[in-house]
Amino acid sequence: MAANEDQEMELEALRSIYEGDVCFRELSPVSFQYRIGESGDPKAFLIEVSWPETYPQTAPVISMDAFFNNTISSAIKQSILDKLMVEVEANLGTAMTYTLFEYAKDNKEVFMENQPVNTVTSVSNSIAIGTPDVPASKKKDKKEHLSKTQKRKLADKTDNKGELPRGWNWVDVIKHVSIFKLSFFNVLMISRE
Repeated sequence: MAANEDQEMELEALRSIYEGDVCFRELSPVSFQYRIGESGDPKAFLIEVSWPETYPQTAPVISMDAFFNNTISSAIKQSILDKLMVEVEANLGTAMTYTLFEYAKDNKEVFMENQPVNTVTSVSNSIAIGTPDVPASKKKDKKEHLSKTQKRKLADKTDNKGELPRGWNWVDVIKHVSIFKLSFFNVLMISRE
């Protein structure tokens, strides 16, 4: 079989296997992403696999450069990529995208065992250096300041409780009916003539 035929068959298989799977994403007919782990999981990561023209006879391009992986250390990313490349070498010449995704899912805990869980909080703490830590309860909420004319207009629109009167935005039904009635009679008169 030609490389393109193999790719078409694997593409069809991937679409049928991962249909409805929110973790799988087809970026193009030769590029795919798969999220390993739940989206809220601090040890979740995203693998992107792209097929060159001669795939599966040549190795696919595997990347972990997605924004989703920004909290993962570069050493962990490289370790995952190295382990995936060993799988690629073992499966060279066959359709392997599904195998790579499943291998990553099965070994997620092993891949991420050295990844610290609080990476995001340490980043936010380093950004907040130099600002005093004030609990949210002690901060005063700013009130909206209105000018005298704004306050007067608001008071004119509302009753003594600060509420708008019932029907303040209703259409004047009588006026509406009378206009419609006049236009209806005008149409009738013109049609009779």
